[in-house]
Amino acid sequence: MKQKKYLTALLGLCMAGTAGAQTLTQAKNFFEQGEFEKAKPVFERLVKQSPSNASYNFWYGACCYETGESEKAYTYLSKSAKRRYIDAYLYLGKWCYDAYRFDEAEENLNEYIDLRSRKKGSTEDGERMLEKVRRGQRMIRGVEKVAVIDSFVVDKQDFLKAYKLSADAGDIQITENGVRFTNEMGDKQLQSVRNAEGQASLYSSMKMIDQWSKPEAVTSINELGNADYPFVAGDGITMYYASDNEESMGGYDIFVTRYDSDDNSYLRPDNLGMPFNSPANDYMYVIDDLNNLGWFVSDRRQPEGKVCVYVFVPNASKQVYDYENGDPDQIAALARLDRISDTCTDEDKVRTARQQLAALVYSKDENTRKADFTFIVDDSATYHSLRDFRSAEARKQFQMLQQKEKDLESLIGQLDKKREAYAQAPESNRANMAPGILDMEKRVEQLRQDIEELTNTVRNTEIRQLRK
Repeated sequence: MKQKKYLTALLGLCMAGTAGAQTLTQAKNFFEQGEFEKAKPVFERLVKQSPSNASYNFWYGACCYETGESEKAYTYLSKSAKRRYIDAYLYLGKWCYDAYRFDEAEENLNEYIDLRSRKKGSTEDGERMLEKVRRGQRMIRGVEKVAVIDSFVVDKQDFLKAYKLSADAGDIQITENGVRFTNEMGDKQLQSVRNAEGQASLYSSMKMIDQWSKPEAVTSINELGNADYPFVAGDGITMYYASDNEESMGGYDIFVTRYDSDDNSYLRPDNLGMPFNSPANDYMYVIDDLNNLGWFVSDRRQPEGKVCVYVFVPNASKQVYDYENGDPDQIAALARLDRISDTCTDEDKVRTARQQLAALVYSKDENTRKADFTFIVDDSATYHSLRDFRSAEARKQFQMLQQKEKDLESLIGQLDKKREAYAQAPESNRANMAPGILDMEKRVEQLRQDIEELTNTVRNTEIRQLRK
């Protein structure tokens, strides 16, 4: 009887060992096929059974990385790397890259390449990743100072509904073939088209009387890689688009190029850099000159099927953070857009932009909306909306004028309260209150003068445009 029990137990152990081996083999196959969710439970169980096993730590950590469990991935990959498991260094390089820890990423990838070389193995994947890391090292030293005033998480397929653009920005449509941009005049189009292999390319066409010309491929752009999500700025020359070419940081990055009329082609595009681009997909960059607002969309830190639409204030000229003398961690956080409030350092600019955005979001239909204001340009022109302006410079000047008028209204309100308090105060307190009132009266008078001068400037700027 005892012998039978021993045989039964031994048989059970053998069967368990066989089943375990099959499960491990299957998990490895799932891993190689990229089915990480299926492989992860097996590796999780194995790593709990053998916490110091370098292979198990790597496989489980890699599965965690591929399925979005970032912190857990780093823990197990680090354990594996300490035991010199080669592939762990590759994944740690990827992890550090995603976290904008580019110097650490470089160290891990160099270790991976060195160990692979010693074993006569291929280092191609490590070298390719290292190129991305070095690109990130360059970009982090040129993060643009840009005020991001709002963000909206929306369904990926409906992201364009979140864009609140003036007619002056042109028309953007999602078609069956891709994204189509039509300029403000309605006579030029850029269309992204995908072929049977899924490759996206840009095509341009012109409106000839009542029909569109045959679309022509933008060869100078298309040959560099996927080209999608086009937008042309108000100058008719500057084009923004998204691509996953060799200069991309992640999937899609936003690029800028300019049309060269001499060669009838576009110049070599430049990566727009951080914070607009990331290791994720970033695209559909739009500048609305009329409202002085910019828009782009990203799937960074978003679940499947969701994207984040960012609204920012475009800069007249690019300014970057001082990486060499600043806090690298803080600049990395700004580059990642961890907290958009950290980018809003210019209170006046941000306040004006948010007011403009609110007006766009909550405005009524164009046909039923009342006049926004009344501004007399000259005897023949009276404006009631920002889009009435023909001069972009005059439009911006008028927005400044509007802000100064609001500031004046606020200041007068404060002055009235101080005067009322002065009238009700005891005689002994009035001497201390008088200087503050006098100073505020001077500020009111100066602001009135500024408004008068700016009003004339707006008129003259707009008249010059009308006379052209």
